[in-house]
Amino acid sequence: MINRRLLLAAGPAVAFGLAGCSREGAGAPSGSLQKILKDTGAPAVAGMVVTAEGVAYLEAAGRRHRGAEDAVTKNDLWHLGSNTKAMTAALYGKLVEDGLARWGATLAELFPDLKLDPAWAKTTIDQVMSHTAGLGDSGYIGRPWLGEARADQRPLEAQRASLIAKALAAPPNGKPGVFEYANMNFVLAGAAIEMLTAEAWETAMRTRLFAPLEMTSAGFGAPLGAQPWGHVRLPLGFGGLIPMDPANKPDNPAAMGPAGNVHTSLTDYAKFLRVFLTDGGGFLKPETVAHLLAPPSGGDYAQGWGVNTKDPWAQGPRYGHEGSNTMWHAVALVAPARKLALVTVSNAFLPEKRNAAYDLLKQLKERFAPA
Repeated sequence: MINRRLLLAAGPAVAFGLAGCSREGAGAPSGSLQKILKDTGAPAVAGMVVTAEGVAYLEAAGRRHRGAEDAVTKNDLWHLGSNTKAMTAALYGKLVEDGLARWGATLAELFPDLKLDPAWAKTTIDQVMSHTAGLGDSGYIGRPWLGEARADQRPLEAQRASLIAKALAAPPNGKPGVFEYANMNFVLAGAAIEMLTAEAWETAMRTRLFAPLEMTSAGFGAPLGAQPWGHVRLPLGFGGLIPMDPANKPDNPAAMGPAGNVHTSLTDYAKFLRVFLTDGGGFLKPETVAHLLAPPSGGDYAQGWGVNTKDPWAQGPRYGHEGSNTMWHAVALVAPARKLALVTVSNAFLPEKRNAAYDLLKQLKERFAPA
C-alpha cells in the first residue's frame, strides 16, 4: 500500500499546547502507555516532546512485535513513512544553499534530457513539493507497479528515472495549481536530487542530511535486527495483527524512498525536528527554513509539511505530518513559535478503531498541558 499523510487540521488529538516540559521521562503516570496498548491493541507505542534544547520527554512501551518477549526501548528504530517527505524537501533546501540547486527551478531545467509534455514546461520544484504540480499517483504508483518495483533489480536511480520519464512525457493527470497529495511528487523530488548531485537519493540523504545532523541511527526501509516489526492489519475475524519480519523487506518499494521510507530512533528524529525549532540550528539558514515552511498562496501544505494557522496552543503556524506504510504509524507536530514538537509512533496502523499514536498525543496533552 501507498504511504499516507495527514494535514492534522482538526481534532481533539492535536488541538492543544504544552507547558512546563520536564526532563526526559519525568512525570509520566505509571501504566499510562500500557493502558493505551490494551485499549488499542497495538503491540507498541512511543512518544516524545522536543524543545529547542533537545528531547524533553521520551517514553516507549510494548513489545517489538506480537508474540515477541523483548520489549521496545527508548533507543529503538521506527519507520516514519511519509514524514520522510519533509527530509527530502530539507535536503533540496540544503542543495540550494550549497549552490547545486535553486528554488523555482522548472522541471525542464531539472531534467534537461527528458522529453516533457509541454504542459510541464513551467512547473517548478516548489509546486512539486507542495503537491500542486498536477501530478497524481494514479496510473503510476498503483498495485501493478508495486509488484513490478519490488522485483526490479535496476539501481534505484534508474527505477525513479523511468517512473518520472513516463509521468512527464504525458500531460498532468491532476489539475496544476490545485493541491493533490501524491507520493509521485516526492519520488520526482528525489529524482531531481539525484540529477543535481549525481548520486542516489539514499547517498545524498546519508552524507548531506543524516551525517551533518548526527542522525547515526537513520536508514531506509523496515529496520533490521533486534528492533520493532511493523504489523499488517487483517480484516476483522481473520487473525488481527500479523507481524512482518523485516528480513522479508515489508515496505513500499525502495524506489518510493524519497516519499516515505526513512527509519530512525526518536532521539535522532528530534535532531531533525529541532532544525524547525531553531531557525535551522546551524544546519540550514533561517531563510531556507522559512521557504520550506511557506505554503503556496491560499494553500495549507508547504514543502513536506501540512500547515495549520488555527491552533491557539502553537502561538503561530503549526506544522504537521503523518506517515504510514500501513504497517507502522508516525505523527509529528511542530510549533516553531512555541519551540515545541510532539512525536508519537507505533508499529501498527489501526485506522478503523482507537489508534495508539493518536491516543498518546492526548496523553501528552494531559501530562504537559493540563487545563
